[in-house]
This record gives sequence, structure tokens and C-alpha cells, in this order.
Amino acid sequence: LDEAVYVELLGKLIGEAEKLQNNPPDLVPQENLACQHVLAALAPQSKENGGRLEVQHIVYTEGRGNIMIKLEGSDPSKVLSFVGSHLDVVPANPETWERPPFEMIREGDNLYGRGTTDCLGHVALITCLFVKLAQLPQLPVTLNAVFIASEEAAGPGVGVDGLMADGKLAALKEGPVVWVDCADSQPCIGTAGSIVWHLEAVGRLFHSGLPHKGINSIEFASEAIKVIQNRFYRDFPGHPQEKVYNFATPSTMKPTQISVPKGGINQLPPTCTISGDIRLTPFYENAKVKAAVESYVKDINENLGQLDTRGPCSKYDLPDLGFTGKLNLEWGAHELGGIACKLDSPAYSAICKAVEKVKGEAKPYSICGSLPLVGDMQAEGFDIQLIGFGLSSAYHADNEYCKVSDMKDAAKILCDVIAQLS
Repeated sequence: LDEAVYVELLGKLIGEAEKLQNNPPDLVPQENLACQHVLAALAPQSKENGGRLEVQHIVYTEGRGNIMIKLEGSDPSKVLSFVGSHLDVVPANPETWERPPFEMIREGDNLYGRGTTDCLGHVALITCLFVKLAQLPQLPVTLNAVFIASEEAAGPGVGVDGLMADGKLAALKEGPVVWVDCADSQPCIGTAGSIVWHLEAVGRLFHSGLPHKGINSIEFASEAIKVIQNRFYRDFPGHPQEKVYNFATPSTMKPTQISVPKGGINQLPPTCTISGDIRLTPFYENAKVKAAVESYVKDINENLGQLDTRGPCSKYDLPDLGFTGKLNLEWGAHELGGIACKLDSPAYSAICKAVEKVKGEAKPYSICGSLPLVGDMQAEGFDIQLIGFGLSSAYHADNEYCKVSDMKDAAKILCDVIAQLS
């Protein structure tokens, strides 16, 4: 890895990060701002300029591009692809950072700025790698790289899902796909599915001094969530394969947000909505879990008298007033599937050997974070393997940074994997 070239390119990418923040509708990234720097770095080795790199800039939504790179090998049977490094970033609040988040600051081995670890540091790394490889004699293996838009938040058809639907990734199925968007320079062999849920408890607004004439929606929602969580953990306990894959946690279902309509402190709120997520290890199916949770809600609605109450005036059914409380369950739109990587894959073996050679040891791990589309791609026959070279402690964090030394080691690891699979 040419350190000076890498640092210069990453600095340009971080300089665009303010307009790469992804948190719609307030922040909609313009990934083409990053694409322009990547395309400029690739240009001297592109086929258009007499080089060997086939470069495509693919845009499905104005201003929000993806980039595909291909370096043809001599043996048509050998294909290796690097996918998943993305051109958008999570938001950063300059007021909580110790350094400007949208300007790359170097302090010794550390490069600070939003996107250094997740994931512009990887974009710059793979760009520099392909530029170097294009100047060497032809390899047996055909290499592909795909930089994607819209990874940090749902943007249907904008990024990798659009490329999949358009058939752009079909050729990558002929060999392993290394998804480069993890951390700590170790093989990640499993991720979790992610399902967002919203549970609305409909109570009855009334004066808090006459609680027997109202239904406290906060109490209603709280007791319902307790039952739903208990049933979830009974039906989807820790799976034996989680130990094989070194998952730090089993599947979980938990609330993360709560809201009620504005009202007086002396009013029982008419509704309460609790939202959260389910993180599902890949040994359970999303559809079955959703069906189970829907059945829990149905059972509670049909048996309100069995739900725990709080004190002598707490109730969820007012027959004398002709009013009955109700739970409404809604699923979020951004659902992700988990993945358990193939441990018998030649690519997995190659990654472990390369990491051990460069870092001294390979320690595969799994995490209940989630990645877009990897489960769907695996189901369609792709051999997906996961690795990344930033720092998990800096992911989505204030003062995000990566290490130059880690990225130089990353280049060695990826080159060793390429050599093994050639």
C-alpha cells in the first residue's frame, strides 16, 4: 500500500463526508461526491485510458452512484470479488467531537474523521489496491470490486439491492465474495438479522385522579412487552450453532424507544407506542419469528384479563363504559437477514491463513450487528465471506478513526488471499 497515495485519497473522501451522511429524510447522501474522487484515482489505469481496469459508474437515483471495477484474469474459472465497502456514512455531530468530523486529521498512526473506519477507509484501500494490481502482470484470477451507495439507511433500489435486481452482480457468483465492511482485521463469520417493531397500546384518556375510568396505556404497553419478550425468549432460545460461530450474544428482542401523545401530568395517556428491534442469529428465520410475535399480540388482545395489572385501579377493559384496550403491532420497513458464512469455503480458509500470516493469529468472530442483503445473496448461491480493517471501538462513534498500520496490513492480507485463490 502506497501510504501517501492512500492518505491523500482518504482525505479527499472524508472531506465530502458532511454530504455523505445518511439519515433520511433530513440527511440524504450524495454518494457521487465520493465517486468522483474514486473514479479520478482509477482513471489512469482504466481501459478508456489504455489501462486494464473496466470501471462502471452506475446510478439508479440522481446523485447517488455505485462503482464496479473489474480486472480480468487469465483463467476464466477463477473469480474473486470484494463487495460491501460503502460510500455513505452515519451522521456526526461536530459539537460532540474533539476534532472536526468532516476533515481528516492525522495524529501519528491514527487517521480521524467520519468514515475512516466505516467505510470510506475501505473504499480508499481497495481503490489503491486495484490501481496497483492493474500495473502488474496479469493474474490468473479475475478480480471485481463493488462500492455501494445507501448502506447506512434504507434506500430501496439505490445501492446493492438495485445492482442485484439489475443483474449487475450475477457474474460475481462464479467465485467467493468478500464483503469488506467489518472491523478489527479478523474474519467475521456471522451476523444477525434485524427486525424493527412498533407496539401501540390503545388505552383510554382520563383524569389521573379517577384512574378507574381510564386505561393507562403506559402500564398496558409495559406489561404487554414483558409478556411478549418472555414468550420470545422461550420460543427462540440460544441456538447450539451460536457457540460454533462464536456469537457474543443469542437472539434478542428489546424495546429501545417509547412515546406518548403530549398531555398533562394529571392525565392517563390515551396511547403509548414502544418501539425496538429483534436481533436474530442466522439459525432462525425472520418470517417465523414475526409470525410468532404476531400470535403473542393476538393472544394478549383476546385475553386481556390475564395480563398483569398494577394496583387496584389498573385494568385494560372497561365493560361498564363499553371500552376495551387494544394492542397494534407494526413492523418497520428496513428488515435485514443474518448470515452464517460457509466455514468449508476455500475463501474462508484463505482469509484465516492470510490473517494469521500478517497478524500472528486468526480469531474468527460473529456479531449481532447486521449487514444489508448478505443473507439474501447467500441464499441465492453467493459464497459470502466477511472481514474489515477498521476498529470496532470506533464504529459510528465520536472521534472515529482508523490506523494506517492496520490498512497497510489489510493490503497484505487481501493480496495474500488473492495469491492463494489464484
